Amino acid sequence: MIGRLRGELVYKRPPQLMLDVGGVGYELEAPMSTFYELPAVGAPATLFTHLAVREDAQVLYGFAREQERGLFRSLLKVSGVGPRIGLAILSGMDAHRFAQCIEQEDEDALIRVPGIGRKTAQRLIIEMRDRLDGLGSGLPAVSGTGPRPGSGEAGALADAISALVALGYKPVDANRMARSADDGTKTSEEIIRGALRSVTAP
Repeated sequence: MIGRLRGELVYKRPPQLMLDVGGVGYELEAPMSTFYELPAVGAPATLFTHLAVREDAQVLYGFAREQERGLFRSLLKVSGVGPRIGLAILSGMDAHRFAQCIEQEDEDALIRVPGIGRKTAQRLIIEMRDRLDGLGSGLPAVSGTGPRPGSGEAGALADAISALVALGYKPVDANRMARSADDGTKTSEEIIRGALRSVTAP
């Protein structure tokens, strides 16, 4: 089992990234909460990992903090929640906001996450109530203040739309969300963050 990787950040294209560890390139998928904290391409980075083995693929997921990975693993134990929904939840809200949704039984906030319907939201509330101790409280809110090189106005918007689609949003919704969060000066990660906040804010 691969539990942690430390290496040079080769690229980051939400939700995918690559780490070069001793000459071996590891492809990972990560939530936006992790992307907000990644250093610039070429800098060293350390990620806690979770390996998901399926019949058709082996996918490695990366997280900035061990507690974040713990929450992801707890989410996977909920019936009807797979890795894709887990990434979408961790991308759309930090652990404190998620814990708040569970404690307040806020189904409406949960169903704004792509892939979550009313029944899945209800299962999350019921099954995650007793699993949040030591998880949500150990994760600080995402600041998004790490270094993030821009890729050009048009490129940033296109990258943001692609990332939102990869997280499960319909193309038309991803386009609308990204454009409403873009002011022409933001990086792709800033656009994504603003777009996700617009649908998951209390």
